[in-house]
Amino acid sequence: MPDILQTGLRGRPPSAPGPRALAWAAIVVLGIVSVAGWAVYRNRVAHVEPVAIVTAVDAAMQASQGASIDHPRSSGIEAVPVRVPTAPGIRARFEASSDLYAYVQSLESAARDNDADAIWMISRVYDYCSPFAMAPAAYDRDTRTIQDMAMRGSRAMVAARERISQRCARFVPQDELTPRMIVLKRAEAAEAGSLAAEASLMASGQPLHETPEYKRDLVQRVQRSADPEAYSALSPGMGIAASGQTALADQVAGTQFAELAWQLSACRLGLDCGPNSALMTSYCANGGICSRDPEQDFERFVFDAAVPRQGADVINDMIDSLMGEKRTRQ
Repeated sequence: MPDILQTGLRGRPPSAPGPRALAWAAIVVLGIVSVAGWAVYRNRVAHVEPVAIVTAVDAAMQASQGASIDHPRSSGIEAVPVRVPTAPGIRARFEASSDLYAYVQSLESAARDNDADAIWMISRVYDYCSPFAMAPAAYDRDTRTIQDMAMRGSRAMVAARERISQRCARFVPQDELTPRMIVLKRAEAAEAGSLAAEASLMASGQPLHETPEYKRDLVQRVQRSADPEAYSALSPGMGIAASGQTALADQVAGTQFAELAWQLSACRLGLDCGPNSALMTSYCANGGICSRDPEQDFERFVFDAAVPRQGADVINDMIDSLMGEKRTRQ
């Protein structure tokens, strides 16, 4: 698979995109985390009808679960050297940019110099834009179909999909923002020293090493890093996907609430989790998980719509454990 930075972006002038093909709609539901019905969108692709996207969350129903929480112990595994981001502002620019094609171009030079954070953020653009870029015309048709359905959540979902369409407008199918391309880019970032990319690979079931010792060590390195990108990237792998893994038995892992705890910790550590953030936009546009209040951020949405009071206490205890904090219950 050719590197898009070399064959896709630099070789194509920023003119209007050419013909597009292949109708598709992307949705991922990795888990359901509350009696209110909360489906979790992540990086998997399936072909479904627009109505299935809009109504996916309405079909979700699962009992709340807790988790045992212990402080991690060192495993002694040699860590992949992590490079401190040389330009922290590039993360903020990802959220602020109205033209993610231009944003990727601005990172080319740093990526060629093996800057881990630049490569990681390019992979985040690929992930964010992939549902649109693979078939822009079909994506827009599906958006109009969802709008015409006028179902509960249609308005919010259409707004989120239009936000993605606008920010990713200059990508075309020839840029090949495929799931395979995303994994390749994240592997490149991990090899360059991106802890977030390393965590993302493990969360997607493709860790750099398969041993339980490596996985346990990676979880502990992410927790010690206090890097919101790494916390967020690891979160899908710490939910139900981690259930039954003995290496993670004493970690915040293995339940639906555990995944939320890692993601909420990322928000509290500084990840943009606002109403129009990539996080909220992707959940809504690709999974139909949309807040009825357009001003709600991710944390308020979770505690308002996803979990009951007892579940909130469980999640907050998990967050305290992850962030090394103590709370006094009222």
